Amino acid sequence: MALPRAETRYLFFTGKGGVGKTSLSCATGLALAEAGKRVLIVSTDPASNLDEVLGVPLSQVPTAISGAPGLFALNIDPEAAAHAYRERMVAPYRGILPAAAIQSMEEQFSGACTVEIAAFDEFSKLLGDPAATADFAHVIFDTAPTGHTLRLLTLPSAWDEFISSSTGGASCLGPLAGLEKQKALYAATVARLSNPAETTVILVSRPETASLREAERTRGELAELGIRNQVLAINGLFAVEQSDDAIATAMSRRAAEALAQMPAELCRLPGCTIPFLPKGTVGLDALRVMARPEAAAPATSNHMPATALPPGLAGLVDEMACAGHGVVMTMGKGGVGKTSVAAAIAVALARRGGKVVLSTTDPAAHVAATLDGVIPGLSVTRIDPRREVADYTVEVLAKAGKSLDAGGLAMLEEDLRSPCTEEIAVFRAFARTVDEGKDGFVVLDTAPTGHTILLLDAAEAYHREVMRTQGDMPESVRQLLPRLRDPAYTHVLIVTLPEATPVHEAERLQGDLARAGITPYAWIINQSLLASGTADPLLCQRGTYEIPFVRRVADELAGRCALIPWLAEVPVGRMGLEQLVR
Repeated sequence: MALPRAETRYLFFTGKGGVGKTSLSCATGLALAEAGKRVLIVSTDPASNLDEVLGVPLSQVPTAISGAPGLFALNIDPEAAAHAYRERMVAPYRGILPAAAIQSMEEQFSGACTVEIAAFDEFSKLLGDPAATADFAHVIFDTAPTGHTLRLLTLPSAWDEFISSSTGGASCLGPLAGLEKQKALYAATVARLSNPAETTVILVSRPETASLREAERTRGELAELGIRNQVLAINGLFAVEQSDDAIATAMSRRAAEALAQMPAELCRLPGCTIPFLPKGTVGLDALRVMARPEAAAPATSNHMPATALPPGLAGLVDEMACAGHGVVMTMGKGGVGKTSVAAAIAVALARRGGKVVLSTTDPAAHVAATLDGVIPGLSVTRIDPRREVADYTVEVLAKAGKSLDAGGLAMLEEDLRSPCTEEIAVFRAFARTVDEGKDGFVVLDTAPTGHTILLLDAAEAYHREVMRTQGDMPESVRQLLPRLRDPAYTHVLIVTLPEATPVHEAERLQGDLARAGITPYAWIINQSLLASGTADPLLCQRGTYEIPFVRRVADELAGRCALIPWLAEVPVGRMGLEQLVR
């Protein structure tokens, strides 16, 4: 079966960036509409490309899709929703409270959690109130709420006056402070999500180990919250029985191995598989091919079109090596290859005579496995989020908890289980690691998100967090933002893939960084079939599809740009990583 079955009214598509959630949700909606159903597609993705896929400019009200009778779509803009939500919470106090108090309130509503809650607030109106979507037989959500969002909404202290009166500095519960009137709507929303007769969650994954690992994590998180009607959609499966082309053979083998090693609980889910579609999935005709892949025109050419390509990564590494010290940060969405790129750069800097620390927050410590042995001049460290959160929690409870009664202490402990706590705890370790760039190179795999950096820029908000844990601001924290903004000290590398969604998300990340006063040193386009040397007809079609995305990055978005080809050999170990720096 090419598309997931739509056996419930509500369908939620979720998965990590670049797996094809938008395309698959649109293809499913189009198929239902062409079967005579009236369908609404809703995107809650802040970097949504729903407009591009459907070929129609969208707004926050349902828009009819030309060429697809019965199909409608709308975009929820989480940033706009967060701004409106923040103003709704703060506006009643303007002119009443002192300016410093208003500023403090605005800072409390400035984090990523506010964006999550505001987005949930918007689509709760569509999901929790049946009258809002009464005209539609099916409502499809592109990008489901995360387990973090759902947990926040089920925290009992979210409905307690403690939030608005506490001086403990709640990190995530603040955004929920004024929502008592929404309590019934949110309860109905969460109940509808967990009702298998009404809602299906489609976990979208590529046939890749990292993508399947993320799907399994999401499956478990949602199951713990009672959302168990789940379907697994494997998107983009490339399979050849026999081929003389090294790239085609390697791609087929890797997919087969990833699927063979899929977690057992994920294997037990009902599912569907969508084959590799080389021409992309933009436009109604392309979406129809997702439903009926056998109707796709056969690939015939085994040649890539002639086009100018950006240089490889070696030149950028040579430039960075000249500084002799500093920080290199690889940033980007999951699945774009940040870990391999960071490890390759660290190895290359060490081979050029530098003293290098490669640091990661990867919980599975894949960096160490990728390096596969000792390399002179290179050491590997790990920022362990669990350990950092545990240490941070102990400090908070020791200093802020001692003045609270039993009820207040319980709520503070609950607050410390929120996602923002991990952000702050890991950030402190990140600041310590960046400080090591004074004496050598520090290469950071999995750097903080643009949202985190913007949150850090709210000095009063972060200072309040620091004060409640340790009473002063460490020098490494004080120097962090100036160092991140110093192009002579920090080289930020945005890693992306030559595809629509990863490029759009990377562009949004660059915007977040610009607002925090940080200019990326370069963009790295990873895993390009265009540059791979393949002669497989299907993969040559895909390489042709990559051209406009490569050109957009190289000509419009990046001051510097490097291109890494899709490699037949997995970049593991020193020799494998050296393939990336050419």
